[in-house]
Amino acid sequence: MEDRTFANEFRDRLLAQLDGHEAHPIGITESDVELSRIPRGIVSRLSGQAGLDFTGFVARIDTVISQAYDSMSSPGCTASFFWRKLYTDACVVKVLLLLADSELHEAVARASIETLDRAIILAGAPGDASLSLILGMIRWIQSHAQWPDHGLGSGYHEFTAGREGVPKPLTSLGNVPSISPPSLATFQTTWSRSPFVLKGFVSDWPAVKHWASIDYLYSMAGPSRIVPVEVGDDYRSDDWTQELFGWEDFLSALTAPDTSQRHRFYLAQHNLLRQFPTLREDITVPDYVYMFPGPPVSYPNYSPPSNEDQLVINVWFGPKGTVSPAHTDPFFNCYAQVVGRKTVWLAPPEIAPSMYPYQPSLADTDEIHHPAANAMEPLMSNTSRVDVFPVSKDAQEASKSNYPAFWNMVPAEALSVTLEPGDLLFFPPGWWHAMRSEDVSFSVSMWF
Repeated sequence: MEDRTFANEFRDRLLAQLDGHEAHPIGITESDVELSRIPRGIVSRLSGQAGLDFTGFVARIDTVISQAYDSMSSPGCTASFFWRKLYTDACVVKVLLLLADSELHEAVARASIETLDRAIILAGAPGDASLSLILGMIRWIQSHAQWPDHGLGSGYHEFTAGREGVPKPLTSLGNVPSISPPSLATFQTTWSRSPFVLKGFVSDWPAVKHWASIDYLYSMAGPSRIVPVEVGDDYRSDDWTQELFGWEDFLSALTAPDTSQRHRFYLAQHNLLRQFPTLREDITVPDYVYMFPGPPVSYPNYSPPSNEDQLVINVWFGPKGTVSPAHTDPFFNCYAQVVGRKTVWLAPPEIAPSMYPYQPSLADTDEIHHPAANAMEPLMSNTSRVDVFPVSKDAQEASKSNYPAFWNMVPAEALSVTLEPGDLLFFPPGWWHAMRSEDVSFSVSMWF
């Protein structure tokens, strides 16, 4: 009976949302409109459950989910919000069907939570009402299902930063300046034009204290959550891919003693704090983020993120040895190191000709296409072929042979720093940067 009450409560909330979305964008066909009406039609029939064909309903809603995913993922999609919203609504309807037709056993709970997490991860659960609805459903399922003890193992309850020294990268001769926190006015007029580090600036964040605890990270999410994880050495590799991992499985992988496997999993550039909002309470966005510096001379085409807050918060969480290759981003960045240490390499936009970026498109060459080649935006081929953290003497010599302009020009202009937990790094848009985790590392980037 309690499951029915749950389904009725969230069904009514979803109906209110569906009733408010009748307008359709240009490019949507009549068959698309008919497809979008299927979730509303199914939900409206759930009030009288006797004799309903739940198996048939689930099959129909799975068709909606599949078509919406294909459409929102297609290159050049002109109605992204429509399809992402339809995908999200269909996922919610599917969970209502599962819970209305089944007892809340563990398998049903896991399938339901995974479906709802997919709406957040893959479609972004557009709209505050959609996200609130989904998070409320997840919390209800987690609190009412019967769960076994989670299998994170004993003896691996906290990540710790190493104490061994970190050698300076051979590809940078300079150091990122470590300064006292500038006033907001001084930041806007002077320091917003070049990188700097504020040592210990975010050390009072609760995240710095709590996120090293595996048990804390698990408990803040609850059972059966999934997250998007990169699999592979870095995104330039031919075998690089992305998968959805169980959160507890990912945490367990970070504690695995086999280091040859640990380095292959990276939770990168994901708004985890939106998916797990209790973690958002553990950070405080620095005031510098709200100063809105103008376009730098070296990056005149800068514009802030297009969302309402003009702020994008992502997390970067992976094992020792994880590398993000040298690349550029179009935003200002306040980068907070929360757990472990991370070495950051930086070089100014002016050295771009010596960075050997991937070509806009490799279609006319004999080379295999890399994810780093930006075919969608040819003027923003923003990833370098050069490994700025060569793993051996032989790799360094090969790099010097293959990329002589880089070695002749860039190291003298490049800067580096090893961030400790609690440090805040700032750098402007267009700066080349690469990252290497010296320990299990958890970082938060704030693009503005």
